[in-house]
Amino acid sequence: MSRALAKEVPQEEGEGGSRRSSWGLLAAAGLGGTLVALYAVATPFVTPALRKVCLPFVPATAAQIQNVLKMLENRSGSLVDIGSGDGRIVIAAAKKGFQAVGYELNPWLVWYSRYRAWRDGVHQNTKFHISDLWKVSFSHYRNVVVFGVPQMMPQLEKKLEEELKCNARIIACRFPFPCWIPDHTTGEGIDTVWVYDLKSSRGCETKSLEITPETQS
Repeated sequence: MSRALAKEVPQEEGEGGSRRSSWGLLAAAGLGGTLVALYAVATPFVTPALRKVCLPFVPATAAQIQNVLKMLENRSGSLVDIGSGDGRIVIAAAKKGFQAVGYELNPWLVWYSRYRAWRDGVHQNTKFHISDLWKVSFSHYRNVVVFGVPQMMPQLEKKLEEELKCNARIIACRFPFPCWIPDHTTGEGIDTVWVYDLKSSRGCETKSLEITPETQS
């Protein structure tokens, strides 16, 4: 009897070890799948959303949103947020009555923005496009909000100068444009916003006055 038991014990231990090994493989596979899923979901939120320059997704603070809205007081017309991220600026502007549009290259952020707009009841006044800002014309917008980085500001300044009309207002957050002189500034530190009215920088009113005498003659 003792010899039989002695022979069975190693066999039972071997079967138990096999089961533990199987459970270990299943647990490792489950953990690996979970990590892959988390990586797939999280990566678009932390990698650059605009590929031409490194522009990581950094959500706007509550103070930044309030500063932007303050600089939009007494303004009307269409509004665009360049690099709209999770859509919070677009949604806040829509709640103030703007027809607001966001352009964002990251599809996960765009889908999330659409969900937030629907959740907040402003989806009819908002649109979010998956698009590279360098391939979009902003010529029909009167109000432009930009969350940029220093590397992109010179080229974006040139692009907006060429495309926007004289009645446009550009609001830059976190970093100013290199050549334009701001007409207004509000906020402190990372919450600072700089406001540029193209009518002032281009001298549109002066040009129109100079043309008037020639037209009358």
